[in-house]
Amino acid sequence: MLDFIYYPVSWILWVWHKVFGSFLGADNGFAWALSVMFLVFTLRAILYVPFVKQVRTTRQMQELQPQIKALQKKYSNDRQRMALEMQKLQKEHGFNPLMGCLPVLLQAPVFIGLFHVLRSFNRTGTGVGQLGMSIQDNANTANYVFSPAEVQSFLDARLFGAPIAAAITTPKAQLVAYGLPIPSVWNIAAVAIPLMIIASIATHFNARASVARQSEAAAANPQAAIMNKLSLWVFPLGVLVGGPFLMIAILLYWVSNNIWTYAQQHVVFRRIDAEEEAKKAAALERRAENAPKPGAKPDAVKKRKGAATAQGAADELTDSAEDSGPGKAPKPGAKPAGNRGKNPKGKR
Repeated sequence: MLDFIYYPVSWILWVWHKVFGSFLGADNGFAWALSVMFLVFTLRAILYVPFVKQVRTTRQMQELQPQIKALQKKYSNDRQRMALEMQKLQKEHGFNPLMGCLPVLLQAPVFIGLFHVLRSFNRTGTGVGQLGMSIQDNANTANYVFSPAEVQSFLDARLFGAPIAAAITTPKAQLVAYGLPIPSVWNIAAVAIPLMIIASIATHFNARASVARQSEAAAANPQAAIMNKLSLWVFPLGVLVGGPFLMIAILLYWVSNNIWTYAQQHVVFRRIDAEEEAKKAAALERRAENAPKPGAKPDAVKKRKGAATAQGAADELTDSAEDSGPGKAPKPGAKPAGNRGKNPKGKR
């Protein structure tokens, strides 16, 4: 059903496994772990441009908050008019709310695809979405782009003694599919729990870095305040609570994703800050160029001088008209030229 997601994800994982397996060994657990991590880095690199647009959209949203609040207050009793005015405001500023959540929307299917591909290395389970295969059939069945031999390689691989596709809560009947020695819950927990803690802490610090970038007006917004609390405390706690149900490879995905996000935030925010500083410097430079030079006359003097110049030009035009012969203009108060030497009508 979602093969258009599963095949690309499995192909990227396969490429990186070939790279790391070439010098670490195909069955090496670190080769598979690094393959998962670099799968994450590859996908996040592809999503770099949408992430930059997300940051710009978030900042633009913060800048528009005063105008948005004014519209909400003005049209509080007319939601239809408010929606129209909001759309008009967004269009005027080239603001697209979808760009604010696009990276998250794109990452969701990737996470689902990775979860499914990794779980499909072991299809001996009988739960939801499992095929209930025998251990032999599972080892001899391809997993998307992975051949049966590569499936067996994945099942044999260990990371500090734990299969990377196993979770703390994986049933013992499924653990048998990983071959001998059969991993114990304690083996898996010894690897999974540190990853859970690292993932939880990384999630918190990423959220803290994001919240610290918000303006005071944005942070004071009730909805933003709720989301900040969720991202700072609830989401990291969710990693700890849900960690026992997540396979080690998914925890590696979570840790890798947070490492990339933390580094990317600093790079992108620094770049955007530099761009904004350059814009401010350019604006100040233009203002300085338009300002009067030291010792120059104030604008009021310039205006009076301009008015005097205009009046002088008008006087020159008048004098020119007076000296232009028969058609010259009369001076103020002078009798019309056409009546000179003539008596009014009816008089001698």
